[in-house]
Amino acid sequence: MSFIRAVESESGSFRRPGPRPILSGVNALIVGAGEGLSASLTRLFSREGMAVALAARHPEKLRPLCDETGARAFACDAQDEAQVERLFGALDKELRSLDVVVYNASARARGPFATLDAKEVQRTLIVSAFGAFLVAQQAVKRMLPRGSGAILLTGASASVKGYAESAPFAMGKFALRGLAQSMARELAPKGIHVAHFVIDGAIRPRGRADADDTTLDPDAIAQAYWNVLNQPRSAWTWEVELRPWVERF
Repeated sequence: MSFIRAVESESGSFRRPGPRPILSGVNALIVGAGEGLSASLTRLFSREGMAVALAARHPEKLRPLCDETGARAFACDAQDEAQVERLFGALDKELRSLDVVVYNASARARGPFATLDAKEVQRTLIVSAFGAFLVAQQAVKRMLPRGSGAILLTGASASVKGYAESAPFAMGKFALRGLAQSMARELAPKGIHVAHFVIDGAIRPRGRADADDTTLDPDAIAQAYWNVLNQPRSAWTWEVELRPWVERF
C-alpha cells in the first residue's frame, strides 16, 4: 500500500478543493513555489483532493494560483533556519498532519570558474542543498512519530554531471542528490518515502506548444511525481530521471 492510500483510508474520502478548503485529509507543502513545476504540482495535487500549502519568498505572487486551486501561501526563505521553523510552526496549527513535502527551491551562479563571485556561490549552495536539509529535517521530525510521509526533492541533470561554467549549480545539486540518497536509506525502513527527481532538460512554460517535445512539459513532470507518491512500498523508487525523448544522454 502506498502512503497516499494509507492516509486516504484513515481520513475517509478526500475533500475536493474549493475557494478556501479546510486543510484536512492528505496535506502537501511545496517549498520554492512559483509559476512552473510547482504550479503544475499544485494543480494536480488539488485536483486529487489534497490540501496544498505553498511557501515562497514572495507569496503575493502566488495569489492567482491560490485563487484557482484553493492552496494557501506562506512567506518563507528556505535558506533561513528561523523562517523554516516558523513555517512549520504555522502549518502545525492548520494541518492535521503533513503528508507530502516537495522541495523545489533552487539558485544558480554561472560563469568562468576563475571569476565566480564567492557570495553567489555560497548562496547557490545554501538554497539548493542546505535549504533542502532545513525543510526536510522539519518534515521528518513530524513524519517519524506516525511512520509515514513522503519527501520529494527536485534535482537537475547537474545532479549527476557537472557542466562547464556551472560549477556552483553542480555543487548544490550533487549535494542535494547525496542528501536524498542518504535520507532514503535511513528513512524508507521507517515508512518515509524519499525520492529525488533528475530533471534533465529545460522545462517549457505551461501551455506553450512544443511540437518536437524538445522541452519538458511541467504537467507531465508533475504526473511523474504523483506516480512515485502512489507506488506500493514494496517497490519504492528513490530516484527518477526525466528527459525529453529527443534528449541525448
